[in-house]
Amino acid sequence: MTGHDVTDPEKPEIQARRPGLRASVREALWGGHQDFTSGSLNRGVFLLAIPMVLEMAGESLFVVVDAFFVGRLGSNALAALGLTETFLAVVYSIAVGVAMSTTALVARRIGEKDERGAARAAVQAIILAVGVAAILGISGSIAAPHLLRAMGADEATVAEGTMFARIQLGGMVVIILLFVNNAIYRGAGDATMAMRSVWLANSINIVLDPMLIFGIGPFPELGLTGAAVATTTGRGIGVAFQLWSMSRGHRIRVTREDLVFDAPVIKRLISVSRGGVGQMLVSQVSYIGSIRILATFGAVVLAGYVLAIRIVIFILLPAWGLANAAATLVGQNLGAGKPDRSERAVYVTGIWNMTFMAVITIVFVAFAGPIIGIFAPDPETHAVGTRALRIISYGYIFYAWGMVTMQAFNGAGDTGTPTRINIFVFWLFQLPLAWVLAMVLDVGPDGVFWSFALAYSLSAAVGLYIFRKGRWKEKEV
Repeated sequence: MTGHDVTDPEKPEIQARRPGLRASVREALWGGHQDFTSGSLNRGVFLLAIPMVLEMAGESLFVVVDAFFVGRLGSNALAALGLTETFLAVVYSIAVGVAMSTTALVARRIGEKDERGAARAAVQAIILAVGVAAILGISGSIAAPHLLRAMGADEATVAEGTMFARIQLGGMVVIILLFVNNAIYRGAGDATMAMRSVWLANSINIVLDPMLIFGIGPFPELGLTGAAVATTTGRGIGVAFQLWSMSRGHRIRVTREDLVFDAPVIKRLISVSRGGVGQMLVSQVSYIGSIRILATFGAVVLAGYVLAIRIVIFILLPAWGLANAAATLVGQNLGAGKPDRSERAVYVTGIWNMTFMAVITIVFVAFAGPIIGIFAPDPETHAVGTRALRIISYGYIFYAWGMVTMQAFNGAGDTGTPTRINIFVFWLFQLPLAWVLAMVLDVGPDGVFWSFALAYSLSAAVGLYIFRKGRWKEKEV
């Protein structure tokens, strides 16, 4: 058996019965009953990747749609949007951290054919998510204007952005639940349901955003605040759909018997989540530090970076979606007692992701200007955004492997290893490098952009080195 063999040696007849491309696409988009612990790994990645990529594209579309409409309100509104998203990045870190542990536990139970154990883990994850969101949401809403000032916003930006920040931070429960509920579906192998809930939420946001921002039709003109109301409403409806579907699902179904508080499972989730939250917070603190450096160059530079980073997120989230296929495959196959198949799944997913990111790199290097031009409100912002988008994209091909190996560790329940990698890459390398290039060597904002490209590449090299050691196969969750 070689590292390139992507079929299950125990079931060679699977190859002969493998459906065609059209049938596979239909199953990926509409759902099916694929067993991801056997059969072709290429087909398994395909069935998971299509809905996962579309799910993450939907998540990133929230960011791009808001930027598109808010950009029409001017640089102060864009700056307020970017600064608020900086704080929400902490919320995303917590949401993704809890989601990582949720996927690991649910996938492991599914691989073990323990459906009730998977449902019980899902309920405990939801309880944990709501508790965390309640504490942070109240605090964030109260402190919103002070947080904006702490990030260097001027009084005009604070005045325009406070209500936007209050709504976004106060409504973080729908952000966290949208992530965690989808992690439940992904762990169970039902990536299609995760995709549908995000696109439902997005559809509502796309419709409400311009109406509430500009006062179209019977809606009031709320300006920047309207963007927060639209996004929170869309996500809230998406969460309601998730919970309704979970009571009627086929891959994972929550019954009344599962609606209990299970302290041991909560404790296990918190234990695994600590590493997940840690790895995300490390990278986000680095991001906050970087945006703080950029803020010293003025609102125009900050606005240009905000536009560029939103387009970067638009691309990286689908790539993370593809990488999520590795987490599901690793978790389920470890649960089924097939660690070697788990390892092969990571290499297959890595090749897919690298190919995708190579195409994106070519597009961004060649067409950074026209892409930024769709969103930029003025020539100076356009110039900064173009440079940021082009420079950061140079690290994408390598980072594709970094994403997949990180998700492989997370799917195995080894969330501590990515945390340590991120501390090394982002705190000990990227952030100091950004400061030196931008402030000491007078490279300016471009120095911050280069620090991200180089950090992405380093994370891939370190992640692959540690992954090949194989200790993640021994992790129990």
